[in-house]
Amino acid sequence: MPITIITIIYAVLIFCLLIFVHELGHFAVAKAVGIRVNEFSLGMGPRILRFGKGETDYSLRAFPIGGFVKMEGEDEDSDDPRAFNNKSAIKRALVVVAGSMMNLLTTVIIVTIMALVFGSATNVIGETTKGFPAEEAGLRAGDRIVRINETEVSEWGEVIAALSESKGETIELLVERSDEKLTIVSKVKEDKSGRRIIGITTKAEHSVPIAIKTGFVSSWNLGKQMIQYIGVLFTGGGSVKDLVGPVGIVSIINDNAKLGFVYIANFAALISLNLGIVNLLPFPALDGGRLLFLLIRKFTGKAITDEMEGKIHFAGLMLLFGLMIYLVFQDVGRFIIK
Repeated sequence: MPITIITIIYAVLIFCLLIFVHELGHFAVAKAVGIRVNEFSLGMGPRILRFGKGETDYSLRAFPIGGFVKMEGEDEDSDDPRAFNNKSAIKRALVVVAGSMMNLLTTVIIVTIMALVFGSATNVIGETTKGFPAEEAGLRAGDRIVRINETEVSEWGEVIAALSESKGETIELLVERSDEKLTIVSKVKEDKSGRRIIGITTKAEHSVPIAIKTGFVSSWNLGKQMIQYIGVLFTGGGSVKDLVGPVGIVSIINDNAKLGFVYIANFAALISLNLGIVNLLPFPALDGGRLLFLLIRKFTGKAITDEMEGKIHFAGLMLLFGLMIYLVFQDVGRFIIK
């Protein structure tokens, strides 16, 4: 499907927003602990807009594919008492992790807002499908499912998981109906994709506490899945072919744009979570790599100089650019020339 102007606008807005909040995290904490910030930039490449306020230059650059906070003494030795390299390890660590923490928080906020606007899935039955096992077993709209077989459930995701993991032709459900608890045995069937279903939908609830809980729980569960996949990737169980770069992301945004704003928002939350987690990986140039060097230098002192560390991070950055170029070519073949 051709990339539309709307898709490009969505992509630029998403990239800019998520990069901005990431760099804002670094910037705000750096200022809070007294580190001199020389430049706050949104975007990469040639500078197209700049203004100064106090000791910091603020700039907008041509390509919305990154951004940076340039702190005094971050990648070089500096005698300035307010330089990054002259602050305590704990203050530097707080600055380093702040970007990823802002992305993780952004994910929670997006999911929470979506849950508040569109409702949160609950373990309460919204409808039963006519002719399916749930209706035949006597389950009704409004029943709250509290247990499936021996598994306690308190949210819709757990209901789906318990159904998927169940065995046999029937399941036993404990439900709350009005002021009583009922045990109901239902048959189970499989849909065309092989999912085990009984023919029920969830009742969405519009509640601030439930929306906040959904924001944290959903982000946590998705984050665990991402970390598990990264582990599989690094142990050889995955492939670089499973990854997507900027072209792939834009193509996915293009597909989601057809389905509505909620899909765009959910995908933005996914990208934000990905950005937060990947940046904490212990690889040079990433925030996790800088955190690793802070830990190493805590025990080795000046065995690794600021200049040496800066060169290592630069090498890591070049490797990341190489990976990015590879992913761009891979994405072009996968999403554009197909």
